[in-house]
Amino acid sequence: MFTGIVTDVGRVRSVRETNRDRRFEIETAFDLATIDIGASISHAGCCLTVVEKGAGWFAVEVSGETLSLTTLDAWHEGRRINLERAAKVGDELGGHIVSGHVDGVGDVVSVDSEGGSHRVRIRAPRPLHRFIAAKGSITVEGVSLTVNAVEDDIFGVNLIPHTWDVTTLGALKPGARVNLEIDMLARYLARWRETA
Repeated sequence: MFTGIVTDVGRVRSVRETNRDRRFEIETAFDLATIDIGASISHAGCCLTVVEKGAGWFAVEVSGETLSLTTLDAWHEGRRINLERAAKVGDELGGHIVSGHVDGVGDVVSVDSEGGSHRVRIRAPRPLHRFIAAKGSITVEGVSLTVNAVEDDIFGVNLIPHTWDVTTLGALKPGARVNLEIDMLARYLARWRETA
């Protein structure tokens, strides 16, 4: 489990095809002595397992299924990645409860300055858009955000200067693809309604 509060922006050091699909090596400022092989780390909102580590980097392997359902298929050497270590019992829950299971990929429609902040509008894939509500939570590229407005399949979020500066969201442009995870409560309420 995660909270959607990014704790490092790593960089893809290498990408390699393997007989297990694709392997990424990620450079990070994390203290790797405190990260075990098998640890879960959120990468742009996608929970991946550490399979190897070295001086200032760790490796993850990604299945074809994950590549087909997330933005990871477009990752290349040098790409910056929002990273978050798994939450521990007793950690501050600064964002919201995030599973690291990407629900879909959205498309950035617009990015506009509003004072010192930025308003970003994103088109969610159907039928995922039904689970996004104004004033609810959503995870975009691993970042916990509050939904400001929803119009059909487009929702808006407001990025304060801190979020703009310390995550990869500051580089968003119209047409960019982003990993989305809906609020866990919305997921379970929808399932309950289907089966009630």
